Amino acid sequence: MKKILLALALTISTVGTFSAQAQSPMTNGEVRRVDKDAKKLTIRHGPIVNLDMPAMTMVFQVKDPVMLDKLNAGDKIKFIAEKSGDAYVVTTIEVTK
Repeated sequence: MKKILLALALTISTVGTFSAQAQSPMTNGEVRRVDKDAKKLTIRHGPIVNLDMPAMTMVFQVKDPVMLDKLNAGDKIKFIAEKSGDAYVVTTIEVTK
């Protein structure tokens, strides 16, 4: 019985995590700098609702360095960022025109 309850609790917590990620709204921003060597991206962005963060310019890590290949300074973007430990990480990004 304990094993069933543990499996159920893990399933519920995992589903909750995926739901939170799926509900994170995309934030508008502008790429200010792409640093492929450091795998970082400087973005001037609007408020990031899921992080309760006001508009500002800051440096983000990227979940996948391949994301940086399609970006240039000055690109208008929409992105999703999450907090991972002490860092803020861009998990999804798309260039807008």
